[in-house]
Amino acid sequence: MENLRSPETPGAPAASQDDSAAPSEHNSFAEILSEFEQQHHGPPRGQAIDGTVVSITPDSVFVDIGRKLDGVLPLDLFRSATGELSVKIGDRLMVSITGNDGEAYSLSTVKVERPRDWSALERAFAEHRDIGGVVTELVKGGLRVDVGAKAFMPASRSGAKDQAEMEALVGQEIQCRIIKLDTASEDVVVDRRAVLEEQEAQSRQKRLAELKEGAVVRGTVRSLTDFGAFVDLGGVDGLLHVADMAWHRVAKPSDVVAPGDSIEVKILKIQPDSRRISLGLKQLAADPWTLAGERFHTGDRVQGKVSRLADFGAFIELAPGVDGLIHISEMSWSKKIKKPGDLLKAGEMVEVIVLGVNAAERRISLGLKQALGDPWEEAAKKYVPGAVAEGPVTSLTNFGCFVDLGNGIEGMIHISDITREKRLNHPREALSAGQVVRAQVLELDRERRRIKLGIKQLEPTTADEYLSEHTAGETVTGRIVETSNGRARVELGEGVFGECRMPVEPSAPAASAEAAPAADLSSLTAMLSAKWKQGAAPSARPETARAGQVRSFRIVRLDPANKKIELELAG
Repeated sequence: MENLRSPETPGAPAASQDDSAAPSEHNSFAEILSEFEQQHHGPPRGQAIDGTVVSITPDSVFVDIGRKLDGVLPLDLFRSATGELSVKIGDRLMVSITGNDGEAYSLSTVKVERPRDWSALERAFAEHRDIGGVVTELVKGGLRVDVGAKAFMPASRSGAKDQAEMEALVGQEIQCRIIKLDTASEDVVVDRRAVLEEQEAQSRQKRLAELKEGAVVRGTVRSLTDFGAFVDLGGVDGLLHVADMAWHRVAKPSDVVAPGDSIEVKILKIQPDSRRISLGLKQLAADPWTLAGERFHTGDRVQGKVSRLADFGAFIELAPGVDGLIHISEMSWSKKIKKPGDLLKAGEMVEVIVLGVNAAERRISLGLKQALGDPWEEAAKKYVPGAVAEGPVTSLTNFGCFVDLGNGIEGMIHISDITREKRLNHPREALSAGQVVRAQVLELDRERRRIKLGIKQLEPTTADEYLSEHTAGETVTGRIVETSNGRARVELGEGVFGECRMPVEPSAPAASAEAAPAADLSSLTAMLSAKWKQGAAPSARPETARAGQVRSFRIVRLDPANKKIELELAG
């Protein structure tokens, strides 16, 4: 049953807020002396002081009176004839000190003054002073209270939460305040709830003044919300936010604490004006980020669990309280990932590469695609210029098409490299999505991660047909297109050309006037006449090759791979 407390007697010394703390070096001598006197002498005996019940044993009630030592009262003072107790932990009592045995103060209870006549009631009503009374009976709408006269206390002003608590007040001495007084009709109405609320407010204010930022205190979890837990610190509630419950991410407060739990917390911040107290639980444990810089290094291959997904990436729990981020751009080498959920799931274990560590800002950058290996390393070896690649057409654009080469690598075929047959206005005139094509690698740029392909380069040309139809040693006819540096370019057919090494012509020796005497005119005429009669003799030297001539050539070598034909003059 709830015990009712009396207000603090005027003139009683106020309890020190820091009586339980040792004097600091900054205290003045007067403060130290005052504290020493309070600890060793306490208030004068018989003077009424306000106390709070802190514990109950089988034979005693211990009361905190704001001193180094608690006060003690016999339990029998609060035991009814039926054995029921009228006191509980947290009750406030008006007491006075009767003695000190060195371990505790001996106390006695102080009764609240009861008015004895109507004039005393009028003075208490005018002064808004608390008075004592005894609840005599339960009546309709409330309780009957003896305050020296019969008074009525409405149920709403009793301070009881339910009918059972109201019934338990019968026979109890309470503190109340007169809120209506009509001496003519002897109508007295009293209020207990206002007294209890004021006492509770004073208790909260006192407790709030005792708390200090940075202190570690014990409290009881009173209730849970989506954003945290309210913890009772002894008459004052503090908020333990979900973000301050643990270094790792907490999905909901019930994963860490439950109503009724007794926990130690650290006071992070006190706002006296709003009476808000911020608490922390994780601050009592070591910050895992202090070791993150030593444990994780750029280039490390590590494993972690996907803790949550965001639009811009995925958070990976590498250790309790240490999360790294895989940005969406670091998830795939070639695929365009629209959202991380297309590739990863919450709770999934993944292997990643540490790209960067900034322990001061609590950031670790991770890469998923780096752990899978760069497919372009193999592509650079496989798709060298001139190699043949094969794959399905993935998409068509105005300028060409893209071909899937596997492992997330695509090659691009420009519209001008699709066919030799005709000029295309759009690739769809020759190709369709999903069609498997063979193409020649024209260019590979690893830095820009691009492969250029061509289909028409694999189509047979007139040169290919010519090479397949002729053999080395065969004599063919061709037209000399040009000559340069002892070599001639020969056109063997439409679009088919060969190269011929031309013989070096010997230079004629200079005639000596002394060695070769000049022939006379009669001798030269006779020689020419003889040749005409006998017919022209064949020339001793072949005709000099020049551009535009059609000559006979012998095929020396055919090179189909490089589409080259080597020739020599046949005559």
